[in-house]
Amino acid sequence: MDKNKRKAYIINTISIISLYLVFFILIQTKVMNKYFMGIAIMTCIMIIMAMSLNIVAGFLGEMALGHAGFMAIGAYSSAYFSIALMDTGFPLPNIIVLILAMLVGGMVTGIMGFLIGTPTLRLRGDYLGIVTIGFSEIIRIFFINFEPTGGAAGLKGITKLVNFNNVYWITIVIIILMFTFGRSKQGRAIISIREDEIASEAAGIPTTRYKVLAFTVSSFFAGIGGALYAHYQAFVEPSKFGFMFSIEMFVIVVLGGLGSLTGSIVAAIVLTVLPEMLRGFAEYRLLVYSLALIVMMIFRPQGMLGRSEFSLTKFIDSLILRKDIKNSIDGGETR
Repeated sequence: MDKNKRKAYIINTISIISLYLVFFILIQTKVMNKYFMGIAIMTCIMIIMAMSLNIVAGFLGEMALGHAGFMAIGAYSSAYFSIALMDTGFPLPNIIVLILAMLVGGMVTGIMGFLIGTPTLRLRGDYLGIVTIGFSEIIRIFFINFEPTGGAAGLKGITKLVNFNNVYWITIVIIILMFTFGRSKQGRAIISIREDEIASEAAGIPTTRYKVLAFTVSSFFAGIGGALYAHYQAFVEPSKFGFMFSIEMFVIVVLGGLGSLTGSIVAAIVLTVLPEMLRGFAEYRLLVYSLALIVMMIFRPQGMLGRSEFSLTKFIDSLILRKDIKNSIDGGETR
């Protein structure tokens, strides 16, 4: 490992731990109450959902508008599993039950993503978007009419296993996994398909296989996001996973920058916290929210970060360099 990478790992690790300690102190001192903790937990879940969608919409460059359907599969399958596991009476720590439920939700959703992605990824652009919307609505209507999961009334009796401590570290692990995937051989092959599919195929990249891989990985992480949501709310209903929720996630990805994972993180934080900040202005909240989106699209259509990634190490280095230049200029003027 070279010096720059080691420096980046150290800075990022210190930043992650420091941020957690700040939240921990705020929670322990009661400055951060249950309401703000709820916002923080939902922000973490939306970060996972936005980053997972960015694998298809950003890395692969395909329009997928049915992500809420995959989240629903993850939520219901993980919740059904955890309820069955709890009913066995076998004593397991809550964190183990949560991890097992997340894995089940992720795998079931990943399998569904594979089955849906294999035929639909032959389509492109608007056609793929329309098909994914259709599949998402089919999933939602299925759960409305499927009585074993509560039907339209929703699935109840889910144990609340998610808190800020575990969701924070789960989010960090998933962020690391997604960044690793983006820089892997498979991730770079997927990005090359976005840039030029014909050239990629001519270079020997099996484009269909990597398209399906991107869709499956995206679905897997969406299922994990759904599992976290189900075990935080302790209740799941089909109406939550409608078309507008898919659009909300797609808007987060577009605003952050298609292909930028750090952009998705920033946009998920902004677009989850902003509506809560405007809750006191209930009459004008949606107006301000919509206006902010319009202004962003006019002046920064490529999103906050475009396709680039924010680097904390480079940001700190630029601040140090700027300070050194300023000191050298001031020293020269003094002499």
